[in-house]
Amino acid sequence: MSRRKEFFMVLDTETANSVNEPIPYDIGYAIADRHGNIVTERSFVVAETFIDLKEAMNSAYYAEKIPKYWDDLKSGKRTMKSIFNIRKQMFADMKEYNVKKVGAYNMNFDRKALNNAIRYHSKSFIRWFFPYGTEYFCIWNMACQMILSTNTYIKFAEKNGFESEKGNLLTNAEVCYKYIKKNIDFVESHTGLEDVKIEIEIMKKCFDQHKKMDRSIRPSCWRLPQKKRKELHENA
Repeated sequence: MSRRKEFFMVLDTETANSVNEPIPYDIGYAIADRHGNIVTERSFVVAETFIDLKEAMNSAYYAEKIPKYWDDLKSGKRTMKSIFNIRKQMFADMKEYNVKKVGAYNMNFDRKALNNAIRYHSKSFIRWFFPYGTEYFCIWNMACQMILSTNTYIKFAEKNGFESEKGNLLTNAEVCYKYIKKNIDFVESHTGLEDVKIEIEIMKKCFDQHKKMDRSIRPSCWRLPQKKRKELHENA
């Protein structure tokens, strides 16, 4: 009997409030296999944040996109629901496809944002967004090992000036996608579902290497390409 296909949930949040205490107003997610085949996708606007937290939304990093969200809601591109109904739908989709593993490009941030949302809007009645036993993976950590630590990426980043103000190689999803698509003009949407789709392509690229990798959440994973870069220049 063939082994049942494994599916992963990949999500992305756009948040208001602060970087340290983010609260999502946009939650996008898709369920896909390791080959990048998407079986379901959803885009939600969080009603409690988008409507009720007006002051936080007006100071949100992407506040200028609020009119576009209204247009998307009117056209049916996105759906507005309460955080509780969004959570309920996510759980139903996870159950339908037997999803045990949930990831994002920076899962540490998105997990914190979702936990903050459910705690804030439930007045701490619910403490954790995902059920006990959910496994988390970080596509950023995967990419730093499988894609962004390669000699070809290091040369690509140096050639195109993809470095931080401190001189470190950039490792964000936008630059990673620019590299794998060989398109330096690509600009990330910074809307939930649209960003999820590029993250799934990055995830697929990592799995395509067929190499052992650490999928866990490691906020210091950005250091791996810096180390490889140093070794590359020392051995040149």
